[in-house]
Amino acid sequence: MNLSSPFVKRPIATVLLTIGLALAGIGAFFVLPVAPLPQVDFPVISVSASLPGASPSTMASSVATPLERHLGVIAGVNEMTSNSSTGSTNVTLQFDLNRNVDSVAREVQAAINASRVDLPATLRSNPTYRKANTSGSPVMILALTSKTRTPGQIYDAVSNVVVQRLSQVEGIGDVELGGGSLPAVRVELNPYTLNKMGLSMEDVRAAIQATNANRPRGAIQGDGRRLQIYTESVNGEGGRSAANYRNLVVGWRDGTAIRLQDVAEVVDGVEDQNNLGLFNGQPAIIVLLRPQAGANVIETVDSVRAQLPALQAQLPPDVTVSVASDSTNSIRSSLHEIEITLIISILLVVLVVSAFLRNLRATIIPAVATIVSLLGTFGVMYLLGFSLNNLSLMALTVATGFVVDDAIVVLENTTRHIEAGMDRMTAALLGAREVGFTVLSISLSLIAVFIPLLFMGGQFGALFKEFAVTLSAAVMISLVVSLTTTPMMCAWLLKADQHTVKPGRLARVFERGFDRILKGYEHGLDWALHSVWLVMLGLLFVVGLNFYLFAAIPKGGFPQQDTGQINGGIRADQSISFQAMQGKLRQLVNIIKDDPDVATVVGFTGGRRAGGGFMFINLKPANERTVAGNAVLARLRPKLAKVTGVTLFLSPVQDLRSGGRSANANYQYTLKSDNQADLKKWATRLAEAMKTQPGMIDVDSDQAENGVETYVTVDKDSASRLGITSKDIDNALYNSFGQRQVATIYDEVNQYHVIMEVAREYSRSPEALKDVYVPSKGLPSPTASNPSGAPTATTTTTSASGATTTTASSTGLAANVSAPAVRDASSGSALSTSATTMVPLSSVAKFAESSTATSINHQDGELATTIAFNLVEGVSLSDATVQIAAAEAAIGLPNNVRGSFQGSAKSAQDSNKALPLLILAAIVVIYIVLGILYESLVHPVTVLTTLPSAGVGAVLALLLFKMEFSTIALIGIFLLIGIVKKNAILIIDFALEAERSRGLSPLEAVREACLLRFRPILMTTVAAALGALPLAIGFGEGSELRRPLGVTIVGGLIASQLLTLFTTPVVYILMDKLRRRSPSEQQLSRIHGEQATAAPTTP
Repeated sequence: MNLSSPFVKRPIATVLLTIGLALAGIGAFFVLPVAPLPQVDFPVISVSASLPGASPSTMASSVATPLERHLGVIAGVNEMTSNSSTGSTNVTLQFDLNRNVDSVAREVQAAINASRVDLPATLRSNPTYRKANTSGSPVMILALTSKTRTPGQIYDAVSNVVVQRLSQVEGIGDVELGGGSLPAVRVELNPYTLNKMGLSMEDVRAAIQATNANRPRGAIQGDGRRLQIYTESVNGEGGRSAANYRNLVVGWRDGTAIRLQDVAEVVDGVEDQNNLGLFNGQPAIIVLLRPQAGANVIETVDSVRAQLPALQAQLPPDVTVSVASDSTNSIRSSLHEIEITLIISILLVVLVVSAFLRNLRATIIPAVATIVSLLGTFGVMYLLGFSLNNLSLMALTVATGFVVDDAIVVLENTTRHIEAGMDRMTAALLGAREVGFTVLSISLSLIAVFIPLLFMGGQFGALFKEFAVTLSAAVMISLVVSLTTTPMMCAWLLKADQHTVKPGRLARVFERGFDRILKGYEHGLDWALHSVWLVMLGLLFVVGLNFYLFAAIPKGGFPQQDTGQINGGIRADQSISFQAMQGKLRQLVNIIKDDPDVATVVGFTGGRRAGGGFMFINLKPANERTVAGNAVLARLRPKLAKVTGVTLFLSPVQDLRSGGRSANANYQYTLKSDNQADLKKWATRLAEAMKTQPGMIDVDSDQAENGVETYVTVDKDSASRLGITSKDIDNALYNSFGQRQVATIYDEVNQYHVIMEVAREYSRSPEALKDVYVPSKGLPSPTASNPSGAPTATTTTTSASGATTTTASSTGLAANVSAPAVRDASSGSALSTSATTMVPLSSVAKFAESSTATSINHQDGELATTIAFNLVEGVSLSDATVQIAAAEAAIGLPNNVRGSFQGSAKSAQDSNKALPLLILAAIVVIYIVLGILYESLVHPVTVLTTLPSAGVGAVLALLLFKMEFSTIALIGIFLLIGIVKKNAILIIDFALEAERSRGLSPLEAVREACLLRFRPILMTTVAAALGALPLAIGFGEGSELRRPLGVTIVGGLIASQLLTLFTTPVVYILMDKLRRRSPSEQQLSRIHGEQATAAPTTP
């Protein structure tokens, strides 16, 4: 049966079907989503709990540990990390890829409910969870600046307008504001004036809170009307202004009102003064936009950009919205470059075919087959839900050299029959039937290579599944086209007399060159056939060289990309003040923005980032830069190191990130132990040892043990005697130094707060604690004062912070006359009308500074410290593994402290460990497929002997270009396994046919096969090599991903072409002798030969 016959005899139907396939692919191309890489997002859930005032150790032991015990038993958790800081705990759970995030979310909620019984009773509410994104980098950063408005005013406009609109954009998962806080009325108390008047901070707080209380007012109904009752309050018109609070009465002394402005400076400010954001050195409010898991980042960013004009119109005219960073710029450029690479590959392949065939009509046939096969693949990608990304387009680029092979084999065989005098129709049918099995063998064995990849676990397995399926789809479509469209075009396009046409001068030159090459190959082949054991010795040497080279080559994970974006983590002493930190940030930003290759730089510090901050650097496009991204980093590092007291860790942003903690570098190594002291000691030593290793830079530990705290030790007996409770002391401290929110201001579109603390000049020194006074309920009220509030008999003393204060001479306590308290009937708060006895905190407590942990980390339920690092250019992850092991040995790391890689480094390690097994699995699968196709146990071995030479060529090429063996190079090896065996299949098929049909000896048959198949072998190999050549050259953005694949394929093909043309015929002869010695193989071969002889020889 000839499968090609109906398609050759019905050309119109075949043409229409081919056009339909191409149109479907074109339509799919324009609707396929665009992404940097295939969507591979681990289900990640983040659980948060809050217990205000609790120390990090308390949060770790009483909150994090119970949560981890319950959450850790959920099926599919592959990584569990937690961070506990003052008052808060965050537990992050990463699940296996086969778990559904919605399903695990329900299980997480059940675990939280079950853990409630083990959590502190003082926990105000249940822990909450949210679905998180494994990518820590924002997809877009906006900066809002103004020359006339304060950061607080800009922040207010952003929170009211921008955040709401952008949160509703499809694909946006999180909108984070930095560099400021909401406007607020700030009450900055003078503690000495309060003490002089006998007024406690709690009195002031209660007065403010009572004034701002929302109370029901009711309504009057009668005479057919209903009148709602309203009263004027601070929350009324203009309630957000500090002027509304200055005249607020906070107490009475001797019939005279004490107003808030008498004891405090009331100003319009912001909720948190410890925030600073900079955009290219100018104060700015920073908006970080992070995508949802699985979101199409290109469409998401396009949607955000579409919203910007409307947002700008809604904002005040003097506020400017700028795009500080857009991660899709590099994605778009990279995809554009690989699309150009794909087009160049197609053109090169067509030129190769044209050079060999020297005929325009013949050239059109494989060109059409190649283009239709690639277009049809877009349709399959759409049906499977794939995207246009770097890997899928790389698969199509590589496939360019494969899909043309099938058409070349059919075309070359048909042309040979036409040149022998056969008519076009008969030649097309016979040519397709003769090589149909060969084409099928080549295609199926190539697809079989990727079967192990489909079962590869982890992130890399899921990542390359799209690559493998895309390439396999292209090969399968090519197989169908080569057996349908290609023979039809051969029958109707080729000319029977084309071989009689006198070739041109260029064609004659090419033909003479080819004849010389063929003649040289013939001499070399004869030598090889007469030096069988010498050739086999060389083959064994190549096999051994494979093992050596694969063991010796540096190994890494996913190639480091130059995305044009750099993240920076700022680390300073954990006790540094915000005032000092903002000065450091300005210095760092100014150094970076002056670099000629930097387009924009965003930095912010403050808030919860005490002693630290973040920075986002956007480089100019690659074609406008003078150097690559890593060179920019190398140029910046020595300049940034001159800023003393702070360290900035810079790392290029990567499209692929897997697990691990948020860190200041790309690679992570985690130490775990059950002993906090041992972990602290050895983590510090290991980090210092790693800094001395030549291959690592930006070594940074997340150990936060050097914070400074002032510990207040209360003499409980003395405090109790004076009627002072722990709550009184806590309130006094919180009111003084905590930027306490004492009231809420309700506005039409937002809520604002009144913030109370002592004025800055009274809180700059630790000695300020000695000036804190606590109200006492256990001492009699002191003597009366005059209406102005000054005591009648006082002594003047100097406070610990250097200010002068006045106290009662008789008792040393602030004094005022007693009077009945006036209570607010609805709120229950007392408005102070009598002097409050104030006791210095220092009289009932002692203060001592000590070091403390500002955060405590766990991993998988154990105490953990993560050391992050980057690699020096040219150093591989396998080199770093050796250096870390050497560092551990040098410091004598004990057994109770265990280390392991995390995140991307762990994924790379797992991939490298699975490498030998994957290659072995691919070889076994190919052997099985070829054994089934050939009905032979020995001929597949002949085919597989082509692989060692390709492996040697690939690894030598990587070493020549100083590349590590990355996961992309691994894909190149799999492709080579599928490609290079094609030469052996072409030779073996022809030799077997010659033996069966013409009775040639194995030596004669294989020699003739090598010479007659030399042209198609050379054509297909050169086509595949030139198809991968643009990848190997690696021009434009994203070349870091493409080059390892191209170099691997080109190097392997060159080595394979040079060696297998001589080793394959030798192995064929030896395997044939082995086959003839095996009775079962002889019988199988005889049956197969009889079936082949009985088959019809005409179409």
